[in-house]
Amino acid sequence: MLRSLWIAKTGMDAQQTSIDLISNNLANSSTNAFKKINPIFQDLLYTTIRAPGAASNAQNLLPTGLQVGSGSAVSTTERVNIQGPLLNTGNSLDVAIQGNGYFQIQLADGTLAYTRNGSFSKNATGQIVTQDGNTVSGAGVIPSSATGVFINSAGLVQYTQQGSTALTQAGQLVLANFANESGMSSIGNGNYIPTPSSGTAQTQTAGTNGMGTTNQYYVEQSNVNVSEELVRLIAAQRGYEINTRAVSASDQILQKLSTLGQ
Repeated sequence: MLRSLWIAKTGMDAQQTSIDLISNNLANSSTNAFKKINPIFQDLLYTTIRAPGAASNAQNLLPTGLQVGSGSAVSTTERVNIQGPLLNTGNSLDVAIQGNGYFQIQLADGTLAYTRNGSFSKNATGQIVTQDGNTVSGAGVIPSSATGVFINSAGLVQYTQQGSTALTQAGQLVLANFANESGMSSIGNGNYIPTPSSGTAQTQTAGTNGMGTTNQYYVEQSNVNVSEELVRLIAAQRGYEINTRAVSASDQILQKLSTLGQ
């Protein structure tokens, strides 16, 4: 089989993976706090037919060698963790992080997870929870008699009650950061869990030690730039088409070779 058929196949696979990632970015262009994901390409192993520096004769060395690559692949994906724009929702339980950090939440099985999506609500017992019903760590309980909820830039959660302007503390939002936030594993619904690559969660008060501040009445939007993704989609489509042409060219060569012995 011609080597070019396999090489073109790897190129098609790599561009298809790129299109898959771009499609996911575009699908989540309106998802709160979504972080776009980019593919990282790498070339594959090389067949060395003649090594660089090999002796060409008794006196001379080859200035260059003869190596043939075996194609390309997507070696990894990179999450782009830049800040998304903030949107004012008017909801007193919506909170956006301006700067570094993640909200810590508790999943149904007790596992701690982390999210940038601060679109929160109250459950039947007054706990502040995510839209999936996961408890927000440190947020406390807001009684049904509360007339207002206030969350300051340091993540302090307070409320007022009927007939009084005095503020009562309900809790303190827990923010966490990681040595390598790109190393966290996405589990869907805007939630992430730590991995050995990300390191363990380092919790801090909002606004201290490089941690971002909390902004009440706001949610962070997706950081996907639709125009950029469409340009990348066109480039990936063209790359796929070019590799299919390499397959067609190789097929034509094989047809020519098959007729030589006739």
